[in-house]
Amino acid sequence: MINIPKNVKLLIVGVCSYLFFNTAQAQKELKLYYESPAEKWTEALPIGNGSLGAMIYGDVSQEHIQFNEETLWAGKSHDYAHKGAYKYLGEIRQLLTDGKQKEAQDLGNKEFMSVPLKQIHYQPFGDVYIDFPGHEKYSEYARELDLNNAVSKVSYKVNDVIYKREVLSSYPDQVIAINLTASESKALNFSIWLDAIHEEKQVTTSANSQTLEVHVKDGVLRGVSTIKVKTDGKIESKNGKLSIANASKATIYLAAATNYKNFKDVSGNPQELVKETLEKVETKKYKKVKDTHIKDYQSLFNRFQIDFGDNGKSKEVTNKRIFDFWKNPSDPQLLSLYVQYGRYLMIASSRPGTKPPTLQGLWNDKLRPPWFSSYTTNINLEMNYWQVEIANLSECHEPLFDFIKDISITGKNVAKEHYDANGWIVHHNVDIWRGAAPVNNANHGLWLGGSGWLASHIWEHYLFTQDEAFLREYYPILKHAALFYKDFLYKDPKTGYLISSPSNSPEIGGMVAGPTMDHQIIRALFKSVIEASTILNTDEEFSKKLQVMIPKIAPNKIGKHGQLQEWLEDKDDPESHHRHVSHLWAVYPGSEINYEETPELMKAAKQSLEFRGDNGTGWSLAWKVNFWSRFKDGNRAYKLLGVLLSPAEIPERKISGGSYPNLFDAHPPFQIDGNFGAAAGIIEMLIQSHLGKIELLPALPDALPKGAISGVVARGGFELDFKWENSLLQEVIITSKKGSKCKLQYKNKLIEFDTKVGKKYTFDGMLNAK
Repeated sequence: MINIPKNVKLLIVGVCSYLFFNTAQAQKELKLYYESPAEKWTEALPIGNGSLGAMIYGDVSQEHIQFNEETLWAGKSHDYAHKGAYKYLGEIRQLLTDGKQKEAQDLGNKEFMSVPLKQIHYQPFGDVYIDFPGHEKYSEYARELDLNNAVSKVSYKVNDVIYKREVLSSYPDQVIAINLTASESKALNFSIWLDAIHEEKQVTTSANSQTLEVHVKDGVLRGVSTIKVKTDGKIESKNGKLSIANASKATIYLAAATNYKNFKDVSGNPQELVKETLEKVETKKYKKVKDTHIKDYQSLFNRFQIDFGDNGKSKEVTNKRIFDFWKNPSDPQLLSLYVQYGRYLMIASSRPGTKPPTLQGLWNDKLRPPWFSSYTTNINLEMNYWQVEIANLSECHEPLFDFIKDISITGKNVAKEHYDANGWIVHHNVDIWRGAAPVNNANHGLWLGGSGWLASHIWEHYLFTQDEAFLREYYPILKHAALFYKDFLYKDPKTGYLISSPSNSPEIGGMVAGPTMDHQIIRALFKSVIEASTILNTDEEFSKKLQVMIPKIAPNKIGKHGQLQEWLEDKDDPESHHRHVSHLWAVYPGSEINYEETPELMKAAKQSLEFRGDNGTGWSLAWKVNFWSRFKDGNRAYKLLGVLLSPAEIPERKISGGSYPNLFDAHPPFQIDGNFGAAAGIIEMLIQSHLGKIELLPALPDALPKGAISGVVARGGFELDFKWENSLLQEVIITSKKGSKCKLQYKNKLIEFDTKVGKKYTFDGMLNAK
């Protein structure tokens, strides 16, 4: 066997991708580009390495780089469980059975909620400011974020001198690197300093470095950040700043850490961690740091390409493209850019060994951010990860699995104290201290689907990767999630079905008994545990118990309006346009409801979505893109993308959602789930594999008649490259990673064939082997 060096393998992959796409534009124009500095945070450009992120404004006379470190949160380690809450479970259930919703909610708020009632906030860390005296008058300004190499750049001219800045966040070196250059020798003069909006902070300046220490108010966490300057100019420390004069180049390395080690341990030494990080990097030249960063980043990013063609608009500034897309959604390359931007943000905010992205990803500039900038598990956290497997970023899923391990520990105590049940449970919000109890209020905080939905990501990862060792490692977590619901479900005295009570359909309708979404999630979980136990040849007796329970769980029902019922009772309001459409979970991301096995339920689900309408906040629009893709209506999905990719801050645009100038998704305000969810939805238009087969171009919109995709992943352990013209498939290449049997469908033709590990299989547009 020939041992091919990794860098040669990457080159081969790149050449093959180029030949398949037959265009240099597919990767060349993957940039967010602007001709003016950012005036707002939602115009600044994000960088990140999974744990250390920053927003770069790119102003000329004063650069502002606001940064975050993922473990700086308010609060402290504690148990959120309400001890003895289970004593009131029966009474709450009876009140709901008797139709006394208000009384049930009142009792829930009094005796069943988290202690304390609220969780706590993710925090900003600090700010880097760089002053450039005499740069107030400038020309030829350009600002960009290059997705090909994860480097943010600024360039401009002052008095015939060209000044350039590059900023990156390196995963291998765990630093933010800021590189400044001037086209003329000794023309670079600037001062740099650190600051923070925290009340308790301290800045210490030395000969060529400055250190910021912050302590979070009302919490136990403290952070340390240091910048160190390397330059060919003269460095002075004065007036609390580092001043650099007569330089032609300078590199600033920033490292940051906190005393957080895990949700039970805050004994970390951030000073030592920062010192060690900078000692490892300070002897390296910027080019080495940059090259190492790019090689690491591209090992993930370059696996996947997507191209819808380019009508020339990719050369325009990004904020104009967003505005124009609102008026006329005919910029196919913007969709390619959006998908790759979603992948970029995932690589920037979720790497092995780091924490999952919050509601705002890795980025937050407020001490009290919207919705605590926490982990919302009634859709938002899960939506963050919809794209990772299909878009060939499987390793980026690992932080979520680490999160699930944590929450299964705290959730075990909540299951016992709140429900006197075995297993583990998590409700709709979680913070860094892994609070699993119901928070905020009983109206929507008492939602019981969190652990089941999170556990589905374990199963999905297995379906895509066929990694049996992974499944064996995480099977106990899957099993104990199911064990909770096995103990929790109870027989409804009215219908005789097993139901979930008390709970709610996320953020609509208040506390109820038996919401449809819960039952869909629980059935899917039980089925995955049953299948996993068969694969692993374990827990046969437990599997049989779940099999007996599944048909007893309240089924999906069609209501009087032809809709899929959201609740046990047929009480859906067809005039409601609520952003949550939770009872369609079994359409996406689930698969229980589909055209092949349950066409009538699929029709009812589609009617429910019609009632909810095409408006919605950013993440809601993203979910609807995925729904319409599963309904195989690509034109409807594309219409929603027209709303999602329109400007969020235009007064005459009288709808919610949209995109900010930096392409961040607008809930509003900013939530990153829309970026991730819509990226998944665009890919879902092109390939689906949730029914045991791979279907190509199932929801191709008329607006995308030509395109190509490379490195997309399907369940069963397959990687595909395919292209189409005039809305017709031209060619598909399938690589089998695990040697599974492959079922491939295009339009009405379905073929089935055995595969061997590592072998490629090529077919023409009629699925004839080549």
